[in-house]
Amino acid sequence: MFCGIVEELGVVDSLDVGDGITRIAVAAHKTMADLAVGDSVALNGVCLTAVEVGPHRFVVEAMHETLERTTLGGLGEGDPVDLERAVRAADRIDGHIVQGHVDGVGTVLSRRAEGDAERVRIGVDDGLDRYIVEKGSIAVDGVSLTVTGVSPPGTRPAWFEVALIPHTLTVTVLGAGRPIGSTVNLETDVLAKYVERLMETRS
Repeated sequence: MFCGIVEELGVVDSLDVGDGITRIAVAAHKTMADLAVGDSVALNGVCLTAVEVGPHRFVVEAMHETLERTTLGGLGEGDPVDLERAVRAADRIDGHIVQGHVDGVGTVLSRRAEGDAERVRIGVDDGLDRYIVEKGSIAVDGVSLTVTGVSPPGTRPAWFEVALIPHTLTVTVLGAGRPIGSTVNLETDVLAKYVERLMETRS
């Protein structure tokens, strides 16, 4: 489990595409402090397992399904990635509960400055918008954000907006490296999905 608070911007060191599995090596510093083989780590909001850990980099393995359903399939050497280690039971949860299980891919539709902050509008896959509510939480590339606006019902493509404070603009890939037209990983609030499932079983 994660909380959507990015700890560090890592850099893709190398990619090794194999038969069914792609090995992604990531250069990092802070993340390496207590990372061990078998630990969970989120790359751009995708929960993966560290299979190798060295002094200045670690390696994770991603199945083709993961690469196809997320933006990780488009990574190249030298690309920055948001990194977050799993939450300890005794930690404060400063964002919201993030599983690292991506629900879909969104597209950056617009970005506009609001003083030192920035408002970003993101288009969402059909059907995913039903889990997104104004003032609710969403993880964008693993970053816990508050939804500041949603598209009117029936709008296609549907969209939502988030506001990025200067700190977020500085320390995340979303802030520094997602221009209009780029894609982002989206994870909606898990509580909404459980509520929907419970309502289905009662009808």
